[in-house]
Amino acid sequence: MNLILLGPPGAGKGTQAKRLVNCVGLVQLSTGDMLRAAVANGSAVGLDAKVAMDRGALVDDSIVVAIIEERIDEPDCRNGFILDGFPRTEAQAEALDKMLSNKNLKLDKVIEIRTDDAVLTERITGRFACADCGEGYHDQFRQPLVKNVCDSCGGHNFSRRNDDNAETVRARLSAYHSQTAPLLPYYRQQGVLGEVDGMLGVDEVTDQITKIINGS
Repeated sequence: MNLILLGPPGAGKGTQAKRLVNCVGLVQLSTGDMLRAAVANGSAVGLDAKVAMDRGALVDDSIVVAIIEERIDEPDCRNGFILDGFPRTEAQAEALDKMLSNKNLKLDKVIEIRTDDAVLTERITGRFACADCGEGYHDQFRQPLVKNVCDSCGGHNFSRRNDDNAETVRARLSAYHSQTAPLLPYYRQQGVLGEVDGMLGVDEVTDQITKIINGS
């Protein structure tokens, strides 16, 4: 089974993808990770990507699709994959569909994790993490059990991502709505789009996704 998870930044795509890896046995494919791996491996498409990255330019869609194609040919993807973070535009979606069709593959489901922008902004801007072990926390939803002491490693150093501020989050959400949201009618027309309520708890979102995958 081949899946795509769609949703704005902070919607929980990465969290849900990791859960699906464990419960369905699929491989999570992050375009960022794949690009870095292709560059490190020195493959032909990796070298093409490196040229663009060294210039500080966006990697061409055709290169990204070629890297995805290389990755899904690996044995661990024989049962299927979950794409997280790609496609972001209709042109990318069309290129991905063409590549899969050439390999006699297809997307089985595209699942949108629907969210509320105001709540999502609150979620993201409240995030912080232990600088020592990476354990995640939130100003409102999850404080350490002992103030300023990490539950996981006992560390006292905490940090926040520089881009987890309201202005940046609003800009990222605006980009999602203008560029990526048009993918929804594209996949709805293909009959593969499913929608879940991303405002529910993590377990409930997982249950909704699992039902869509199982066709129930």
